[in-house]
Amino acid sequence: MKASDVRAMNDEQMDQTLSDLHTEWRNLRFQEAVGQLTATARIRQIRKDIARIHTVRTEREIDAALTSLVDANRG
Repeated sequence: MKASDVRAMNDEQMDQTLSDLHTEWRNLRFQEAVGQLTATARIRQIRKDIARIHTVRTEREIDAALTSLVDANRG
């Protein structure tokens, strides 16, 4: 998943994707613990996707805070 894909999502889609990724990550960690994991690279990819979603969410929060500060200073 690219950052541009995440930025194209709305907040609800990001929350759903994040939930799905956490579930998949938990399942893969369980498979790794019992020795059944075959897609070892997928764990790393999921972690990066989760980080991307959190980064975009933080960017949006900062942008919203700055916008509200600018609006408050104008009025």
